[in-house]
Amino acid sequence: MVLPLIDEHKPKCYLCHEGFEDIEKLREHQNIAHKDILESNEKQVNREPAPGDVTVF
Repeated sequence: MVLPLIDEHKPKCYLCHEGFEDIEKLREHQNIAHKDILESNEKQVNREPAPGDVTVF
């Protein structure tokens, strides 16, 4: 199946695939409609070295 390339330049929500005019409207949509999903993912973001990681200079 081939999809049309209409509105490919507009930002799209990766959760519901809805397109928006600009990035600010996308941010507002995600903060309102997907607030519970985004809050649960924020808790999981812990960026630290894993056990056994080696730093190369």
